[in-house]
Amino acid sequence: MFDPALITICADPHLKPAIIERFIAEAGSANPLAVTVRSGDRLILVPVARTSEEAMAIVSKYVGHAVVRVGVTQYPAGIGVNEASELKVNLIDACENIRVGTGLFAKIYRIVTKWYGSEPPEAFDDAIYAWKTGYFEGKSVFLEPDPEKAETGAAGNPDDARSTPATPAMDMTSHGNHPASADPRVDLSRINGSQ
Repeated sequence: MFDPALITICADPHLKPAIIERFIAEAGSANPLAVTVRSGDRLILVPVARTSEEAMAIVSKYVGHAVVRVGVTQYPAGIGVNEASELKVNLIDACENIRVGTGLFAKIYRIVTKWYGSEPPEAFDDAIYAWKTGYFEGKSVFLEPDPEKAETGAAGNPDDARSTPATPAMDMTSHGNHPASADPRVDLSRINGSQ
């Protein structure tokens, strides 16, 4: 079990505390050593780690072969990592996991709210879904540039950030049958029982 006070100390300051608490409650784990491994739609059962060394051994075994989530925020361990030797052991540290996890979720939340143009209640649900699947509107949210940084650019010029993203985004247009590429929004505004 982790200390909830770590949220106040370690979390990304760009997110409201209520959003951070909901994020961890809905997408995270109370166990800082939690490792979840998925391959496609299948959950791979792994031993429960009792030490950070055991947790990192599990992560190292599966990263690159499956989707590996780790720690309090269930941070996706394989982002930007080409091989297991590049993994950072501090992902298991509760404070560091909360820091990087809430920082990445803050970026995803900004991507979603920018798409909506505001912060409606469903934006949080879409951001959680994007966190869990890795996709929003057919694009890999983990690889997309941060809208906040894109607006200001590296030197304060908005065009600079848009022309040179830090990491190339995956093109999902060739995967038309991928579930994340489908538009889940349906206009239900005309269904009110008075027609």
